[in-house]
Amino acid sequence: MKSSEADNWPFDDEFASRLRGFGPVGLLAILVILAGNLVLAPLSALLVLAWAWRSRTPWREIGYVQPKSWTRDLVLGVVFGTAFKVLMKAVVMPLLGADPINHAYHHLVGNTNALPGMVLFLIVVAGFGEETLFRGYLFERLQKLVGTSAFARVFIVLLTAALFGVAHYPEQGLAGVQQATAFGIVFGTVFALTGQIWILMCAHAAFDITALAIIYLDLESWFAHLVFR
Repeated sequence: MKSSEADNWPFDDEFASRLRGFGPVGLLAILVILAGNLVLAPLSALLVLAWAWRSRTPWREIGYVQPKSWTRDLVLGVVFGTAFKVLMKAVVMPLLGADPINHAYHHLVGNTNALPGMVLFLIVVAGFGEETLFRGYLFERLQKLVGTSAFARVFIVLLTAALFGVAHYPEQGLAGVQQATAFGIVFGTVFALTGQIWILMCAHAAFDITALAIIYLDLESWFAHLVFR
């Protein structure tokens, strides 16, 4: 924030500092943000943006960096997300012994009426919401605690991946945890290296929309046995 904006800020600097810290106010903010999705997804992500604005945290610290080319990153994100989903479905998950069928979403097979709502949900809740929370916000908070050394970044990638995995257990069980943890390691590594979240939002949405297409077309078993018969 520019100095002229800071001079006109309607609240005292102390509250912003407390929001950025890890005292009672900062810890309460963390708990409220993490609990947001329990009320309605993607409330947590919206609370992250409100926290960043009010705490005067630079947007770049949560990954909101303007890319050199929006179009290029959109294309790269879609290609990467799609290819990564196919790799997970055809190679990684079979190696882990996962059930070829995602029973949590099997009702979407041939369900044309559900497609528009699901696509919107995946873009907003998964692409925007989960990336803002698990990569942008949690990386910023953890980096403030443990630093930005190579060891610290590895720790943050693994911890956020584990949290991302656990968050998928209630709906998708062990297979969901396995896939989400692997997903979190890959996406967390990219974010740790680039510090940019836009391309990950695109890739995340593409990953989930590809998963939706595979389910809708009833091709889960086909992909799961594509490499390992």
